[in-house]
Amino acid sequence: MSEQEKGPGGMSRRDFLKLMGAAGTSVAFAPFVSWGKFLPNPSSVTLTKVPVILPDGTQANLNTFPINHAEVITYPETEDEVLNEEAFRKWQFIRLPEKFGGERKDVSAFRAYSMVCLHLWCLWKYWPDEGRMRGECPCHGSMYDVRTGTSFLGPASLQAAPSNTLPKLDFEADSDGFMFISPPKWGVNENGVVGYGRFA
Repeated sequence: MSEQEKGPGGMSRRDFLKLMGAAGTSVAFAPFVSWGKFLPNPSSVTLTKVPVILPDGTQANLNTFPINHAEVITYPETEDEVLNEEAFRKWQFIRLPEKFGGERKDVSAFRAYSMVCLHLWCLWKYWPDEGRMRGECPCHGSMYDVRTGTSFLGPASLQAAPSNTLPKLDFEADSDGFMFISPPKWGVNENGVVGYGRFA
């Protein structure tokens, strides 16, 4: 093969076309792969009850956490700070607005949903402003009901269950109001699967 038939990286046209064919085949079959097996979803890890740790390092307390407020928490945490920054470990920890029961002094006033949007895995955020009070994804406009985690607008709302409802965490509280994450059961009929969803 002459030097003129090779590209600037030394790759021939034939090799380039083979590479593009392989890439096209991968893209065509991507929807049929069970990606949950490859994601950092701790389904094979034995999880225990752990405290809800806020970004400032304190433990969440249902007597002091503000009504209609949200913070980002990491779960499950590891000893590796790089792993802890993975999107699949980030959750919106929310105390509901008063009109949705946020004034209650028990764990029913709280929600925690995976921040991974069920449409194309962007990170959504809770907006506590009056008139909004919902989770909103900045990428394509999917919106989530703060009470249930179910999408009601945007592309995620057009997906069939369980891919329209965010995975969630459940809580316990001690007699002093300190909050703990109950060991989740990862599966679409339980707490859900991060990036995939759950049945509501």
